[in-house]
Amino acid sequence: MTLDSAPPTARLMDGTGPARRIVAESAAAADRITRLTGTAPCLATVLVGEDPASVTYVRMKRARCAKAGIRSVHVALPASVTTRRLVAAVEELSRDPAVHGILLQHPVGAGIDERAAFEAIAPEKDVDGVTARSFAAAGLGLPGFASCTPGGIMRLLDEYGVEPAGKHAVVVGRSPILGRPAGMLLLGRDATVTYCHSRTVDLASRVREADVLVAAVGKPRFLRGEDVKPGAVVIDAGYNPGNVGDVDFESAARRASLITPVPGGVGPMTIAVLLEQTVRAAARQLGVPEAVSG
Repeated sequence: MTLDSAPPTARLMDGTGPARRIVAESAAAADRITRLTGTAPCLATVLVGEDPASVTYVRMKRARCAKAGIRSVHVALPASVTTRRLVAAVEELSRDPAVHGILLQHPVGAGIDERAAFEAIAPEKDVDGVTARSFAAAGLGLPGFASCTPGGIMRLLDEYGVEPAGKHAVVVGRSPILGRPAGMLLLGRDATVTYCHSRTVDLASRVREADVLVAAVGKPRFLRGEDVKPGAVVIDAGYNPGNVGDVDFESAARRASLITPVPGGVGPMTIAVLLEQTVRAAARQLGVPEAVSG
């Protein structure tokens, strides 16, 4: 039997069930905060331009907030906005005591210093885990807010009983809010981590060594099933047009032991962690003992 004709052997790592539970716990905590303080946790979303995918993502996140009892405010800025104006808008939200978390939807577009905009977010409101301080906390194992997608990946591994300690994790992608922090969190759980990227020589051979493979490269079906180590855990953090991930799902599922679907795997966990961290941020700022631990 050839690889192409072999039946799938991998078990799906469905993120919808665990995400639903996290959101329900966050909703209960948000209700408790609101009852105790008279103030609902609040997430501010900032969107630059009208990119259809970004508009959809922000709308979806705000809808999830409403269902979880989290108030949301939205700041829409034109694509022509300057870095200075964007930074000023984020700084204003950082100073607003009614706002407990800030989400700057990325990418923000050409000509804008995205890092400067991220760093304008007050650390205690960085519920998306995008600032340098949050990255350092992840790398050093200090308290802080994880980047939401890497944080969701770790929660998903725990949900399915995957212990990173002693395993070789290969992260394909080095974005400062996905690939790099994902590797840091895996290292913090005693995995041996290899980062791969566009200049990695003989990428396929590195992928074949992975006990845990995290795909975060942003290219549809970039990683092939024939390069997946038999029995590996495959986490596909990519999302491309046509509901396709960065891994060729059909061929990878014939070799992996566990694999995330796209959609329905990492995506729901990302949003769930965002809501959970927003509630945690609100609890800290309002002086309420945290009801969700993260």
